[in-house]
Amino acid sequence: MSQASRRSFLSTAMGAAALPAMAAGAPAAVGDTPGDLKLGVASYSFREFQRRMAIDGTKKLGVKYINIKDFHLPLTATKEEIARARGEFAKAGLTILGGGNVSFQKADEDDIRAKFEYAKAAGMPVIVCAPTHETLPKMEKYVKEYNIKIAIHNHGPEDKHFPTPQSVLDAVKGMDQRCGLCIDVGHTVRTGVDVVETIRLAGGRLHDMHIKDLRDLMNKDSQVPVGDGKMPIPAIFRELLKMNYQGGVMLEYEVDATDPMPGMAKSFSYMRGVLAGMTYKA
Repeated sequence: MSQASRRSFLSTAMGAAALPAMAAGAPAAVGDTPGDLKLGVASYSFREFQRRMAIDGTKKLGVKYINIKDFHLPLTATKEEIARARGEFAKAGLTILGGGNVSFQKADEDDIRAKFEYAKAAGMPVIVCAPTHETLPKMEKYVKEYNIKIAIHNHGPEDKHFPTPQSVLDAVKGMDQRCGLCIDVGHTVRTGVDVVETIRLAGGRLHDMHIKDLRDLMNKDSQVPVGDGKMPIPAIFRELLKMNYQGGVMLEYEVDATDPMPGMAKSFSYMRGVLAGMTYKA
């Protein structure tokens, strides 16, 4: 990354850092109180930046939960490199809730085991993943062996394997309860299903969430900061609280890749405001 880009990131980060606290009554970091949702960052949001800056950006957003994409901890990293990275996240006060999205496209058990070893070394309790119908059954035994959950990520109409959360639920029916899904709300609404009802149906199989907003719920290229689009965020949060959801609600900000902080800060400010205003008691 160029020095100009670094300066731009740092300057916008400093300005954006104050935004999450703007919602009246909102805590500096949601998730400290029983019943709160664990708002966090999917580090894919910082894909144009190195790990150190992804960590700094996440801290400045007042967030303590992170889901690590391999941009910031390569799947090929040695155990020593993983331990060093894990220490960096811990030193920054960040809790690793998972990793991914991780591809499981090869029906090769050595490849599958290596990725579970990676997750174990990194302290990831959940692997957000993209398997196939062939690799998924093979993964179940590693879920049991490593006691690491898998959260299959739906990718919308273009996904030939698991386009919807419902397709994931059908595939894991009868499997170990730790085999579940990551509902990406942006991809989910584009399939035409009711995202709130889908969350309810997922129940205990829901192990991770990717939050985003769309100006046009049928157009994946219309992503905007959370609160600026048509995603029913209050209804989503109300359902998650009602079901006592314990996983992460991870902001995956896919626009403004070289300058994500203002939009991310605005997103967290809105989400914290929604939670602060909730009258539902879990």
